[in-house]
Amino acid sequence: MVRTQIQLSEDEVEAVKKLARERSVSMAAVIRDAVDEYISRESGPSLDERWRRSLAAVGGFRSGRSDLSQTHDDEFAAAASE
Repeated sequence: MVRTQIQLSEDEVEAVKKLARERSVSMAAVIRDAVDEYISRESGPSLDERWRRSLAAVGGFRSGRSDLSQTHDDEFAAAASE
């Protein structure tokens, strides 16, 4: 491991200390976990790539219904409640 020095606000320090106590680990372990999570989340597809994928899917599916553009909220709510 490489020793690194960072500066945190008082609120951040208190929050990290609290998490460390709750997990029975060091503050450094909490910070390493947070950095790992951030890197994992941010190293996925770029925003441009996510937009490209989303736009490529537009119009690619058929429901067989002619009114779905008007009733999609109701249909989603019904499906989500199942």
